[in-house]
Amino acid sequence: MASHKIQKANGAAPADETEMAVAQALVDLETTIPELRPLALSSAKEVEVGAGKKSIVIFVPVPMLQGFHKIQQKLTRELEKKFSDRHVVFVAQRRILAVPGRRNNGKQPRPRSRTLTAVHDAILDDLVYPTEIIGKRLRQKVDGSKTLKIFLDSKDATSLEYKLDTFSAVYKKLTGKEVVFEFPANAEF
Repeated sequence: MASHKIQKANGAAPADETEMAVAQALVDLETTIPELRPLALSSAKEVEVGAGKKSIVIFVPVPMLQGFHKIQQKLTRELEKKFSDRHVVFVAQRRILAVPGRRNNGKQPRPRSRTLTAVHDAILDDLVYPTEIIGKRLRQKVDGSKTLKIFLDSKDATSLEYKLDTFSAVYKKLTGKEVVFEFPANAEF
């Protein structure tokens, strides 16, 4: 019944129980949120946030991302009620193409949207939606480790304060980069 809500790429692994549970929840929510009917998901993962907490990362096809953005606040609230002890985050399913070289030189140039940097920046924007990123700082320590500091719009501080650890853990799991999310004390950038 809920399997029509999952759009997998050709050759991808079949849906697991997390994906089926999320798909069933989306089917159940179609009655209250009619805009959800044409939308589908690519996959869903559970990510360990820390202190025994987990979050669900829902990957959606890039063309459907705008549709999810229109209803994301309402949908996130409803899904977090259904999956009571987990935070829910939506991220677009993007592809990273390798750097063209001697062996893998394609017929066309690689688009900027398929580079590693562009995909990681887009994942960052997807994670914190509906708030906006107002500043980024890269801190490189003496031992060589890098930490990215992300400053979010302080008008959304009350609604997103509890999810900052989730954002950091999910971004670390997806990209391997350390990141810290903050709300700036003053709004001068």
